Amino acid sequence: MAARKRASAKPIPPPTPERTTTQIDPPIAPPKKALIFKFCLFFSIPYFYLLYQHHEIDQDLRKSILTNAALCVAGFFLTQRMIPVASRYVSKRGLFGFDINKKGTPQGDVKVPESLGIVVGIVFLVLAILFQYFNFTSDSNWLVEYNAALASICFMILLGFVDDVLDVPWRVKLLLPSIAALPLLMAYAGHTTIIIPKPLVSYVGQEVLDLGWVYKLYMGLLAVFCTNSINIHAGLNGLEVGQTVVIASAIVIHNLMQIGASSDPEYKQAHAFSIYLVQPLLATSLALLSYNWFPSSVFVGDTYTYFAGMTMAVVGILGHYSETLLIFFLPQVLNFLLSLPQLSGYVKCPRHRLPRFNPETGLLTGTRDGTLINFYLRIVGPKSEKSLCIHLLFVQALGCCFCFMLRYFLAGWYK
Repeated sequence: MAARKRASAKPIPPPTPERTTTQIDPPIAPPKKALIFKFCLFFSIPYFYLLYQHHEIDQDLRKSILTNAALCVAGFFLTQRMIPVASRYVSKRGLFGFDINKKGTPQGDVKVPESLGIVVGIVFLVLAILFQYFNFTSDSNWLVEYNAALASICFMILLGFVDDVLDVPWRVKLLLPSIAALPLLMAYAGHTTIIIPKPLVSYVGQEVLDLGWVYKLYMGLLAVFCTNSINIHAGLNGLEVGQTVVIASAIVIHNLMQIGASSDPEYKQAHAFSIYLVQPLLATSLALLSYNWFPSSVFVGDTYTYFAGMTMAVVGILGHYSETLLIFFLPQVLNFLLSLPQLSGYVKCPRHRLPRFNPETGLLTGTRDGTLINFYLRIVGPKSEKSLCIHLLFVQALGCCFCFMLRYFLAGWYK
């Protein structure tokens, strides 16, 4: 859900002899390359340290991860080149909006192309499919689940774009991830057991519990939550993509740490599988962020939020670290709990639950709507859109750091 108001669909008048010229929208602003360079520089330090120094990682596994990373670098530049081209096409078809958080200013009257998440989704799928040539063989045990994961992600991209075009009611949106997760759930052949936390073993009576079909139900619910939680924690330039970049970075770091610390080949492969899907998500999202960061040149649309949420849900499920993933999603969990009264209909839910913008001061003020954005503004006071987005992404990063600390201190005691 972007901070935009869609243009009403008005019929295009037929050309007349007097109207011989065609109004051409100006090109979108160039990407903010300095922002992406700073992030890549910061992220590369722990990435290469974990890959080469901190743990001894198998040479073949390291080669596969780096091959995937090389493809992602090419995907980043391809996405950056495709976004300006695609923005012209979506604008011609009436897929543009106006930034509500700039209403009353000249920027609030600018047509902003939306649904550009479709570009990210397409490039992601191309990268993920090409990577099979370098890593998987026809008899690979992971190939079926890998293709099932891609089918679910592709399905979610399609449904997200349908939502952008048709503006599906939010109650129907809750069902879309359930439909998209079906290929993954049907193809899933992994275990359906959970390890009981050590403090609870004496009460349960066993260390491992087989949940059967309940585990698959949990997988489906996780996909629904991750997809919609990204979609409702939105409304600021760069927030949807920014939170995805932060969580995806944490997932990559977590997977590298688990690969290096484990001696179980199956466990290592599960986390490597996760990296193979998250690195393309991270690379293509960074390309989109270079256009979506404040002031936004494009809107990502529900296509992107659904795609990003489903991808992270898929890797959490198949990588067998759904508990860790939910802690990475801590701000999204809090936002969901704050939103629950309005989403359930107990409290009136407006079309846009955004903060109030003051065009004179250029600051956003929190409203009584139940979102983390408004809750944060009510605590810290009015802030500019860019400053507020940075603060919320910092909170997201703190949530991920909290997860790493929690795993470190509970290791050996909890499980």
